[in-house]
Amino acid sequence: MKGTSFYSRKLHSLLGIIPLGFFIVEHMLTNYSAFEGGKESFDSSVKFLNDLPLVTFLEIFGIFLPLLYHGVYGLYIAYQSRNNVSNYSYGRNIMFMLQRVTGVITFIFVVWHLYTTRFQVTLGNLTHEELGGHMNEILSQPIFFILYVIGVVAAVFHFSNGLWSFLVSWGITVGPRAQRVSSYICMFVFVIVSVLFILSLVAFTGSEFEAVSDVVNSAAALING
Repeated sequence: MKGTSFYSRKLHSLLGIIPLGFFIVEHMLTNYSAFEGGKESFDSSVKFLNDLPLVTFLEIFGIFLPLLYHGVYGLYIAYQSRNNVSNYSYGRNIMFMLQRVTGVITFIFVVWHLYTTRFQVTLGNLTHEELGGHMNEILSQPIFFILYVIGVVAAVFHFSNGLWSFLVSWGITVGPRAQRVSSYICMFVFVIVSVLFILSLVAFTGSEFEAVSDVVNSAAALING
């Protein structure tokens, strides 16, 4: 890497952990509140986030712009990469390939998820209080539930494996032993965060959120009818 490419990749790596890594963890905790405490807990978590000072500023500069740069530049990196897993099928080579594949899946999934949730709130088609019922409506369809599981697992893997690469490329884990230990830690993060996300998806299919979804649909039908 030479010239601007070096700094572009460093920025790409940094944004993947700060702030996008924090966003994934925060999103996991917010959604997990649906599993732990039901609709009331989830609504409370969503309200807390939306009551934060300068929330629009935080979303634009802490999520949307970093996501746009990390995602688009990541697609460029994936396009340029030459995978040689067939020739050298050792662990890190496979991880390198999976990082690129999950990066593409994650970018498509996150853009789709944001469009069907956060952007619909911005457009006035959905309120924050209706998000739980909206997710129930989506996830109650088996094909979308499967797509969400794939998207979530891909995103968490991309973050966890990216964290390992970040620690190496920024000189935090130097030497084989440190890198081996960090790989175990990152794998642990991947498993735990994935499980909590999947439990959240299961929670949104529950009867409590289904009732909310039915009320929302009935109200919409009355308005349109």
